[in-house]
Amino acid sequence: MKETKNMSELTGRIHSFESCGTVDGPGIRFVVFLQGCPLRCQYCHNADTWNPEEGRTYTVEELLTEIVKYKSYMRFSGGGVTLTGGEPLMQAEFVKEVFKACKEQEIHTALDTSGFLFHEKTREALTVTDLVLLDIKNFDPERYHEVTGAALEPTLQFLNYTREKNIPVWVRYVLVPSLTDNLEAVEAMAEYLKEYPNVERIELLPFHKMGEFKWKERNLSYQLKEVEEPTQELVSKVRFLLEKSGKLVQ
Repeated sequence: MKETKNMSELTGRIHSFESCGTVDGPGIRFVVFLQGCPLRCQYCHNADTWNPEEGRTYTVEELLTEIVKYKSYMRFSGGGVTLTGGEPLMQAEFVKEVFKACKEQEIHTALDTSGFLFHEKTREALTVTDLVLLDIKNFDPERYHEVTGAALEPTLQFLNYTREKNIPVWVRYVLVPSLTDNLEAVEAMAEYLKEYPNVERIELLPFHKMGEFKWKERNLSYQLKEVEEPTQELVSKVRFLLEKSGKLVQ
């Protein structure tokens, strides 16, 4: 990301857009995939967003021009804009300025993040964020590190901050057989989330391999080749445990 004295010239690196997304927040959404991610999740389906030097450069104004084309669809459906990635908070200042521009247009803003990058610029971005989609990769610290190569604690600090500021959160949990199906940790997470009234729901996302080809294209070692999608029995079992949180589970 390049910063200049004129904030209208602030730029961000963007991988791609999805103009009518329906799974990244409420309503019909304009979804922006930002470039760069500090995590290396084994099940990542956007490995082509990892490198922060790739993607196309946009100014805030250029991106807003793309967004407002779909403003009528967003308003009709109760939708808005979702910034995802990669990890959008690698470009936290750009996120803040894009969301600020969206708020001026009365467009709902959602941030899809791991919460791993928790710092002052993150807090600034959250001041113009209507909804956080928080990806909790695992609730067991050791397993979290196995899944991501990083630590769990920053995500929990991030979650604490959203509660402090009363920012609505939808927790996302990807269910991967043999990797994130450690049921004791799932149940512990459900118990933990009882203390967060700002967490409105939990989205249970069954593992799929639709992004495997991206690993092959980049000569990356995909460790989940032999892993099958979770059975309906496993999904139901994990859903039951998550419902102990008292949250809506979808």
